Amino acid sequence: MKIMHHMTRADFEKAQDNVVVLPVGSTEQHGPHLPLGVDSYIARGISEILSERTGAIVAPTLTYGYKSKPLSGGGPLFKGTIDLNGKTLIDLVYDILCEFARDGYNKIFINNAHFENQAFIEEAMDLACQAFPKLKVVQSNWWDVLDNDTVNKVFSDVPFPGWAFEHAAITETSLMLFLKPELVRKNLIPEDVKAKALPYSVYPARKEMVPECGALAPSKGSSAEKGKLIVDKAIEGFLKIFKDEFNV
Repeated sequence: MKIMHHMTRADFEKAQDNVVVLPVGSTEQHGPHLPLGVDSYIARGISEILSERTGAIVAPTLTYGYKSKPLSGGGPLFKGTIDLNGKTLIDLVYDILCEFARDGYNKIFINNAHFENQAFIEEAMDLACQAFPKLKVVQSNWWDVLDNDTVNKVFSDVPFPGWAFEHAAITETSLMLFLKPELVRKNLIPEDVKAKALPYSVYPARKEMVPECGALAPSKGSSAEKGKLIVDKAIEGFLKIFKDEFNV
């Protein structure tokens, strides 16, 4: 495993042919049973396993992200959710990508574990690649590389509510039970949670739009075993991306 913060300058200068993995998460409420750093812990944990498999360098995790929407995370309705404006996130990711390019690193994989970050990261990717024509950047996440068979196994006990409502629910709880079990308050896991989907967005958000517990779907059936299943499938998907896009 190659962790950038553990490397010396000399180590870093010798590793320019390696892919850099940039984990991106958020600081956001995740119900009564999970910590505010869920997305960041998941992004970093999967990135470190990917490094073990590929020799990629894991850059320091970005632990703040764009505003979560009320019906995909609770948004500003809960204390402890520390958001960035879209322009701030674009500028932050852009500056980081450009710095890696200046240091001779031209293969960067962004492992994003916070849904709302995606469009702003892609804007930064586009701008950075225009500024540095040799630079190649790929963004993906753990949920988009899961196949239907894996989803069906994870949701063997309850119906799949859709990814927007899978906030602090089975997948994230299972991932944390596998990656960071000591941070899961098992006695506080909510089971009967029913958020109501809306075919529109409205601001300012209303408190009643989100269940009081902060989760959007039940966590019943969560387990470390399901978390490992998700991680294994995500790593499989990321390895294919590395082969297809970086020839690694």
